[in-house]
Amino acid sequence: MSDILFSRTDERLGTLAVRPLDPDADAELLHGWVTHPKAAFWMMQDAGVPEVRNEYRKITEHPHHDAFIGLVEGGPAFLVERYDPARLELVGLYDARPGDVGMHFLCAPTDTPVHGFTRAVITTVMAFVLADPAARRVVVEPDIRNTAVHALNAAVGFEVVGPVTKPEKEALLSVCTREQFQAATRGASQ
Repeated sequence: MSDILFSRTDERLGTLAVRPLDPDADAELLHGWVTHPKAAFWMMQDAGVPEVRNEYRKITEHPHHDAFIGLVEGGPAFLVERYDPARLELVGLYDARPGDVGMHFLCAPTDTPVHGFTRAVITTVMAFVLADPAARRVVVEPDIRNTAVHALNAAVGFEVVGPVTKPEKEALLSVCTREQFQAATRGASQ
């Protein structure tokens, strides 16, 4: 469980790290995150712990989808999913390119928000995904109504492609190359 796959230091928050998600050990933690009212766009509001466990077991066992727990100073603080958008989520909905990597992230709910926390998390998630030399572009498809995440995406270099209709939502497809991310976050502690 302590296998850290990636870490970076944020000058304000300290060490942010990413480890593999364990569907059994992490199910109760995840349940509290994905069913929280602030996670409405995650679409798991009515899921019980067994459903969350099963969903993340399917993800971690899938050959083109995986999930991770993000840590801040060693404590669980965010969820990351990485997937192949040419095989999942966006099949037939956009022009996939070699090296495209799909990404979702969710910050744990808190009663004491920290200014800049979510920006530090998305910067860490992007740096983690792009640490793989095969990753050339990150692709996201958040709900079109999720204006907060659209602003975060823009802040780390995402460029809007346009709306796409998925079975579960109207999404705003956006992409970010390694170069766009580096240009947008130049000066941020990497």
